[in-house]
Amino acid sequence: MVWETFCSLSAVQLWVLIIAAMLIGINKTAIPGLGVLPVVMLTLVFETRMSTGVQLGMLALADLVAVAYYRKQADWKILLRLLPWALAGIALGSVILRFIPADGMVMKRTIGGVVLALMVLSFIRKRVAPEKIPSGVGWAGFYGILLGSTTQLANAAGPVSSIYFLAMKLPKEKYLGCCAWFFLILNWIKLPVFAWEGRVTLESVKLDLCMLPFLILGGFLGIVLLKKLPQKIFEIIIQALVVVASIRLLMG
Repeated sequence: MVWETFCSLSAVQLWVLIIAAMLIGINKTAIPGLGVLPVVMLTLVFETRMSTGVQLGMLALADLVAVAYYRKQADWKILLRLLPWALAGIALGSVILRFIPADGMVMKRTIGGVVLALMVLSFIRKRVAPEKIPSGVGWAGFYGILLGSTTQLANAAGPVSSIYFLAMKLPKEKYLGCCAWFFLILNWIKLPVFAWEGRVTLESVKLDLCMLPFLILGGFLGIVLLKKLPQKIFEIIIQALVVVASIRLLMG
């Protein structure tokens, strides 16, 4: 069964799947903003709705690895303030999806537009001091709904979460712990929703389980190796790739 699923993939699809799995693992344990790149990679080579379902399965599995490593680092006061609004955002995202045609092209352009907008947010975030980012209770609602809707549409809420958790002035370990627990909860809640929408299927689940070794390898690389590399240069390269790929999605 699994072999038949792999045989149905082209060489390009298989390599993109493996690279995306490793990037998702790295994203979960070391570089939260990296998760946007697999979104556009998978959307470029798979049918659009299937690409989001395959990615969600890999994200959900990688979240288990991240939580196992950062399980004691979360700030639950911050998370519990944000989660109800994020769940409302997931519901909003599901409503928006009902108005997007299932022909693939509109969905690809929607994902491309969402990702580009989030990259702009990420660009702004890096140039604004944490103390200048709004972080009151009301803003938790704004960020939460934005997080939920973007993660439901494109599995691409990383830049928004980075802005919010940065505003909380969290130490690095607690920052990563909050990201790990927050997305573990959201992504596992999204799984049955995606299945109901037809985006998570038996075929996508098989692919996700086969990618588990690469997800774990990526998580290990994030913890052990990438901390030794110049992260600023690495992030610039990733951001450039994301922008180029997103523009490619928008162009169809």
